[in-house]
Amino acid sequence: MSQMPTVSNFPTETDTDSVTEQAPNGIGSAARESETSPLVRIRSLLPGLARAEQRVAKVVLDDPSAVARRSITEVALAANTSETTVTRFCKAVGVGGYPQLRIALAADTARTEARSTRNLGGEIAVDDDLAAVVGKVSFADARAVEETADQLDIATLQRVIDLLANAGRTDVYGVGASAFVAADLQQKLHRIGRVCFAWSDTHIMLTSAAVLGAGDVAIGVSHTGATTDTVEALRVAREHGATTVALTNFPRSPITEVADYVLTTAARETTFRSGATASRIAQLTVIDCLFIGVAQRHMESASAALEATRDAVGGHRLGVRPDGRRRPRETGK
Repeated sequence: MSQMPTVSNFPTETDTDSVTEQAPNGIGSAARESETSPLVRIRSLLPGLARAEQRVAKVVLDDPSAVARRSITEVALAANTSETTVTRFCKAVGVGGYPQLRIALAADTARTEARSTRNLGGEIAVDDDLAAVVGKVSFADARAVEETADQLDIATLQRVIDLLANAGRTDVYGVGASAFVAADLQQKLHRIGRVCFAWSDTHIMLTSAAVLGAGDVAIGVSHTGATTDTVEALRVAREHGATTVALTNFPRSPITEVADYVLTTAARETTFRSGATASRIAQLTVIDCLFIGVAQRHMESASAALEATRDAVGGHRLGVRPDGRRRPRETGK
């Protein structure tokens, strides 16, 4: 399969070398683009930027509200680069130019302040008390879900749901923390009668990918998009005719080169890698959307399967009789 992958809501017209060109079926993404936080796009595209552009990105990410008030000359000086580089950076992250970047940052700052007046978005410091740690971690997790939902391309998501709903077989690949996410999708689809397997062992991933074919779907889960095992498994699946889907935080990462469709999350790393939890929560948000979309397509059979599986394990829960009937509630009389 030689078609370019469809990517979730990240513009690429300024980067002809990008493998993440928007396919024609991404209808509606332009409207959602204006609602997407520029900071989400900058973080996701950061690894692929030139070194000088990365310095500009750091200035923006460190204090976006201040950049919204600064001139292009002041930002260039802060990043130890030229005004031309700042302009090039703006185009690389899809905002057109510096005036548009300032407007986008000002709007994003207003939205963020409206969501919460608490200053919980910073790094966890060594002298933070436990209450502050809890606040910052929960804030990062909640923001990961919100920002993932804001930037998720609905047309691409819909197409992937269509594929899963009609797939002869679905294989999900993920290692490390992503293996838990892969297993969650497998368990969800299996409960509604869809043939789905989750693999985390490299050899089994590759042998599984080698027996897939047309009509099958392979999904690779990788926050960085650079996990060799997952990328290789997705490549093999694609070579054997399966449709491939990548779930990643970075739309220009290596995994997108072997994916027909790309769904992106929006989670940020923080001190002590508490962002690792945020990345899983963001991935699970997309997984839930996929599962519910597939279940809707097979509503009658999915509902029956969910009821059957619920009854099957009912006897293993406290408060339920061995025959599956609920015990009468204690009234205290």
